[in-house]
Amino acid sequence: MKRYEEIVLKAEKGITFEVLEGTRGELIIRALNIVSDNVYSELPTVSAGKYAKVLSLYTDNDGNKAVVPQGWTVSGVPKENIIWGKDNGLVIYHIPEAEVIEIDWLDSEELEKLKRTYDQMVWIPVSLLEANGTLDGEHFSEKFGRRNYMNNEFSGDEFHEALNGELLEQLESVKKYGGFYISRYNISKSSAGKPQSVKGVMPWVNINFDDAEKIASTIEDNEAVKSHLTFGAEYDSVLEWFIKTKVKTLAEITEDSTEWGNYWNTESSSRKAVETGNREEWCANNIYDFAGNVNEWTQEQYKSSCRVIRGGNYNNLGYNYPVTYKNYEGPIYHYNFTGFRATLYIK
Repeated sequence: MKRYEEIVLKAEKGITFEVLEGTRGELIIRALNIVSDNVYSELPTVSAGKYAKVLSLYTDNDGNKAVVPQGWTVSGVPKENIIWGKDNGLVIYHIPEAEVIEIDWLDSEELEKLKRTYDQMVWIPVSLLEANGTLDGEHFSEKFGRRNYMNNEFSGDEFHEALNGELLEQLESVKKYGGFYISRYNISKSSAGKPQSVKGVMPWVNINFDDAEKIASTIEDNEAVKSHLTFGAEYDSVLEWFIKTKVKTLAEITEDSTEWGNYWNTESSSRKAVETGNREEWCANNIYDFAGNVNEWTQEQYKSSCRVIRGGNYNNLGYNYPVTYKNYEGPIYHYNFTGFRATLYIK
């Protein structure tokens, strides 16, 4: 084989390369997509507190960017419209356009009503993360992907997640737009029996994987966005965001999550499931109850047909079942301490 003194890699704007050694000693050169400014330049802009009539671009005060789906409103609350930073996170609300103009975002009572009435999602800025995730279970070179927080073995026989279908569509969306949205709260059931992401309602539990997957897919499905049950790659991307913004330490995520969730050993715990968004100390970057209260179905698999359930619940000790903990069950099983979240991919 001919040897070259120099290898030159060229790519269009928005593409960078990563060079790493494979498990068999081979040299791997991977093209990594960074969100192109051209994608953003094609979108109309939307500002804080405003309604997006079409897919729009939001830029926060630090210059960080996120796309806002049609029909959603960017929060007008300062700590809810900063994309990157400790105790911050971009929140969007699903409020009818006619009602948005009347909102006083700095009125605490009005804000509380909004949280209890309208669906909310939080933007996960994947483009700002480090490339230490995996989508193939072998190479940890993705900004969007699963993380090996607890020495889990990623393989076809152990924990795995096939990169096809909606996960592949989500990956392409993340590459194009720089992130994705996840429900601010555990999904609950409205009085009309519809899934929702709002504050102050008991999480939807006693639901098996198949039903959770089906229901999560009905939250949003239009020409702009599509919802689905959270994948392991999405779950871990959220945790990585918590770590990198220093809202939570690695130890609080991998070793003991007691202080930021409803666990059996949490101070003043009721030792039962509580309503979504029950305590502010159980919030991380504007996402509530990621640790404790109820654990969550994900689409990640274990061995044959078992599905992975993440985190701990009110019946667990926070140091035995931190937020990274993985359990697994057959898709037909359901428990009164297991719920779910939904995420969106932007088409």
